[in-house]
Amino acid sequence: MSGRGRPRKAKSPDSKLTKGRTRPEEVKQASPMRCPAFKEEKQNETMQENHLEEKPSVQRTRKGKATNHFTEETNKQQELPAGSSAAKTCSTNPTSAGETLNTQPDPARSSPKIPKPNKCPRRAKLPEESTKNTMTLPETRKDNTQTSGSRAVTKLSDEKKTQPETPKDIKKASVKIAKAPDSKAKSHLTEDTKTQKELFSDDIKKPMTVEAKKKAAKAKQPSTSEDSTEDRKKQKVNALLKKTLANLRIKTEERSNAAKAVNAIKMHIIKHLRENTECFKDVQEALNTGSYYENLKISHPNEFDVMLPMLVNRVQIEPFGKDGAFYSVSMKRETNPLRKFQRDGILSASEMLKDFREEVKKCVKKFTEWKMDKKKSGCPAVTLITTIQSVTISLDVVLCLKVKSIWPSFTQDGLKIQEWLGAKVRRDHRLEPYYLVPKYEGCGEVQKDGVLAKDAWRVSFSHIEKAILKNHGSDKTCCEKGGASCCRKECLKLLKYLLHLLKEEDTSLNKICSYHAKTTLLHACCSRTKDHDWRAPDLSHCFQLLLQDFENHLKKRELHNFFIPSQNLLSGPSMKTCQKLAERIKKESENGFPIFEPGQHNAH
Repeated sequence: MSGRGRPRKAKSPDSKLTKGRTRPEEVKQASPMRCPAFKEEKQNETMQENHLEEKPSVQRTRKGKATNHFTEETNKQQELPAGSSAAKTCSTNPTSAGETLNTQPDPARSSPKIPKPNKCPRRAKLPEESTKNTMTLPETRKDNTQTSGSRAVTKLSDEKKTQPETPKDIKKASVKIAKAPDSKAKSHLTEDTKTQKELFSDDIKKPMTVEAKKKAAKAKQPSTSEDSTEDRKKQKVNALLKKTLANLRIKTEERSNAAKAVNAIKMHIIKHLRENTECFKDVQEALNTGSYYENLKISHPNEFDVMLPMLVNRVQIEPFGKDGAFYSVSMKRETNPLRKFQRDGILSASEMLKDFREEVKKCVKKFTEWKMDKKKSGCPAVTLITTIQSVTISLDVVLCLKVKSIWPSFTQDGLKIQEWLGAKVRRDHRLEPYYLVPKYEGCGEVQKDGVLAKDAWRVSFSHIEKAILKNHGSDKTCCEKGGASCCRKECLKLLKYLLHLLKEEDTSLNKICSYHAKTTLLHACCSRTKDHDWRAPDLSHCFQLLLQDFENHLKKRELHNFFIPSQNLLSGPSMKTCQKLAERIKKESENGFPIFEPGQHNAH
């Protein structure tokens, strides 16, 4: 009996498990194989919590997934033989590697691996770079690989566009492109940088105000013919004014000759008073005032003003009238040499001026080139006249009282130069002495409170005017060698010259004098206080503004004394005279000052 008839032993259940299945014990032993992955996931989660700040961006994680998946598909294709059906199936399968790449992994089955943080993470290789290291495949496979790679790159670029760029990404991208030799990348970086700069600059820019928008719109508008005509007119007027000022400039030779003659007679008069008179022996040094010594003289040095002060320590003054400009003076010291001219306790200005005139007449007899002019009513000066190189020169010598005391109460609200020259300058000026000159207005026989008008004294601040005009800038360097120049004095010279020419045409305007023009300038400087308001290149504009100020004063017939606001300097001329002068000035201004044209008038 052959062995075929032997009964076979029944196989144990364990034999089947050993061949095809795993025993329960082996299952238990194999299960720990998953523990390292589980531990690795735990470690990755812990690392993720500890390094939240260094967590790579979602963009880089997705890019790494896509690259790894694509590399695995490529390696599988390399392992297949060239003629296998699997390769054909792979090449002909409509689901290509690129489509497999686009398939998103199931997050429930496997958790994404979080790469270890690195301060300088390496740039993930693109699919195109990974294919360079693979083996060469047949044509179909190569084409498919390139196609899938391009699709992967397209997919990555689309995802990259959707992700917002952080400052770190922008910096890394700029470094990569800077290293690349491609010029297109450099141009792309330049465009991105420009765009970012524009965005940041838009955030920084402040909104334009309404005035700024109007100015910008006006600047963009093309200049019209009317604007060009107006500009030519302004340039013409400005050139005419500068030429007029040049003609009004005093020649150096004339100035020198006139100064020598005036200084000689002035010193001789002081010497005579000190040596040959009893009442005027205490006369002090001459105080030079007026337009010549203020550098405001025009055309010729033909007028000089000199004050000869006598100090009075103890005097009592009382207002003569209501405007606060005139006062009666009484002496408190009986030993004062001026007590000779006191009548009923009041120092007589007329008597004192009469004796002073006689002493000057005696002195001038020795100087035959000088003659004494006739006395003018109400004028405090003794006028001497001479001729030097066909130029007639007049010298006004005024005897005055020098009072070292607090300024009269009427001056409290005057001298408003705080905003122009400063409060300290104003305080220093008010600590200076003031002067009283023997001058009156109207009829000398008019009596007020027992005092005749001809015996009244007028308060004078001509020395303060001279100091202000000498240091006239809000900046201390105005019109100095190292500073900018202004046109304050030039505007006053032009106004004085215009007034002089208009008075030559119409003698009814004679009651309006150059002191009105000077006071107008002082008020204008207090309203336009800064030096840039009087820039030398803006001569025409500044002169027009000064003329407007003068016109307004004339139309209102109101011009307050710069030191005594209660006094109206235009109370003397009539309203008709003021209106006439205002109209003539306005006409000249509108027509471009034809009165200044060469040949119209000779400079005086």
